[in-house]
Amino acid sequence: MFNTISRRCFCTVAPRPWLFVGLGNPGDKYKGTRHNVGFEMIDAFAESQGIAMDTVHCKAIFGKGFVGDVPVFLAKPQTYMNLSGESAGPLAAYYKLPLNQVLVFHDDMNLPCGVLRLQDKGGHGSHKGKADFGTGIIGGAWRVRFFLWWWAMIVTIYVEPMVLSAAIEAWIWLKSVIYHFRDNSEFPRLRIGIGKPPGQMDPKAFLLQKFNATARQRIDEALHEGVDALKHLLSKGLEVSAKRFNKEQKYKHLRVQTLPVW
Repeated sequence: MFNTISRRCFCTVAPRPWLFVGLGNPGDKYKGTRHNVGFEMIDAFAESQGIAMDTVHCKAIFGKGFVGDVPVFLAKPQTYMNLSGESAGPLAAYYKLPLNQVLVFHDDMNLPCGVLRLQDKGGHGSHKGKADFGTGIIGGAWRVRFFLWWWAMIVTIYVEPMVLSAAIEAWIWLKSVIYHFRDNSEFPRLRIGIGKPPGQMDPKAFLLQKFNATARQRIDEALHEGVDALKHLLSKGLEVSAKRFNKEQKYKHLRVQTLPVW
């Protein structure tokens, strides 16, 4: 019996910690705006797990706890969206976390309001703060991806100018995050759909508006769905959870994309 217990003890591998980073802008002025749903997802998850967000660490409002036996760190960078990487990069380095254990939450205009997408790595949807997670010198495969992305946007401008504007905004945000992750964009992310601006509305103005009642209801539902997805991720792993969750969200996407929120 002793040998059996000993083998179990020595063979047990401690679960790897996760860092969840929600992007947004600090201050009451931005609370409840479309651009701050990353913060809202952090708050919803923290509340569901009883994790107190009561400290400041690496320029972020910070909390830590366990979900089951998995250590989890939660952060809301207070550097403003364009400089999110100044907080997220040092946090990942401080806890010696590989990028595949850092999950970034952010708003996305290319998804209908209330639709979520869990990505295991890469891509930036229509977001800007992720840009601050790490750009620096573009090289190798990243240069190729950027070239293809840029030409796709040039073509898009003739079809839907608003998509191009959103993509440019996203590139600016993404730059800081990639830069502070040593030019590596291969970190997972949870994209939170906020829909596109109506008509010719300026995307920046759209992002800084608060949700109307219909959109607010969709976002609240999405936050609950996101919390469930994160709990599943922590127990089953990112790849399995992403496949399951995204399949569910795909059907939701088809259902809600034609429903008005204005």
